[in-house]
Amino acid sequence: MENPLVSIIIPVYGVEDYIGRAIESLQAQTYQNWELFLVDDGSKDRSGKICDDYAAKDERILVIHKENGGAPSARNAAIPLSTGKYLYFMDGDDWAEPEMLTEMVALAEEHGTELLVTGFYIDTYYSDTDKFSQVQSLEDRVYASQQEFREDAYRLFDKNLLYTPWNKLYFAEYIKGHDLLFPDTWMDDFPFNLSVVRDVERVALCSKPYYHFIRQRGESETAKYNPTMYEKREEEDAWMRDLYSYWNIDDPASREMLDRRYIERLIGCVENVNNPDCTLSTPKRLLAIRSMIRTKRAREAVRGAKPHSTYMKIMLLPIRFQWAFAAYLESKVIDFVRVRYTGLFAKLKAGR
Repeated sequence: MENPLVSIIIPVYGVEDYIGRAIESLQAQTYQNWELFLVDDGSKDRSGKICDDYAAKDERILVIHKENGGAPSARNAAIPLSTGKYLYFMDGDDWAEPEMLTEMVALAEEHGTELLVTGFYIDTYYSDTDKFSQVQSLEDRVYASQQEFREDAYRLFDKNLLYTPWNKLYFAEYIKGHDLLFPDTWMDDFPFNLSVVRDVERVALCSKPYYHFIRQRGESETAKYNPTMYEKREEEDAWMRDLYSYWNIDDPASREMLDRRYIERLIGCVENVNNPDCTLSTPKRLLAIRSMIRTKRAREAVRGAKPHSTYMKIMLLPIRFQWAFAAYLESKVIDFVRVRYTGLFAKLKAGR
């Protein structure tokens, strides 16, 4: 492949039922000047073989086979090998609309962006065929300056547009010039993007959604019990506050976003303690919940947060009044709805 403009990188692990759809959605793009790195991260299923089969028929596809090291190491293995002007990251169990690359490249070229952010779909399947589709997007905008982007970033964080890598086109020279790599941590895409936006100057926002993020697989990382979730969420909050301190942004809207973001994720941490795979006894679960909701940061955040929905205001009451047992019962209800009524849970989450 001679001088591809876009280098696409997909970490591949245990996605034999989905990777073909992901690859074919790229082959169906109206924009064809790309190279694709499929990084087989020590898959134990047929994922690696499927990748090899596609590569044998398409010279734009290169497969890298490596020992299992996680998605960060898989993405990082391909970045130095990429030759495109732009980097695009995709997950192996999702897919993209055919006009995605054409329109992203056109906007990036027109405005000389270092970072182009687009909308995306969250497709939550509650049966093999039935799903609830949520669109995450904001209006089209080309930021006139670095400061203008920083002052408006709270809205992008609010819409989850700055967390993931697959709704973005990155200027490769910016990524490589700043030695930016995916850190070896849980949900590595979030700290990677924080490092990208920290000093980025030329940013554009596209309202159109192209990427379909699929919530379907029971083995998804977001559905598993994580014994270190609370510590990770505390670390993430520190990263966010450090970013805003570095930016010297301290307006009321940004502070409210930081508080609401923290408290919403704290509810997720309480629910995680009640995951069926958690081995803690009920008294120890209550103790863990009590220790989470009575911290100075929790009290500060619950005072500053302004929930967008009535049910979210109700959900914050146990934290506001520091009722550990009420928080425990509430998380049981949340988990019941999530498991038994997935479609309803997705709608409620979208409207929070």
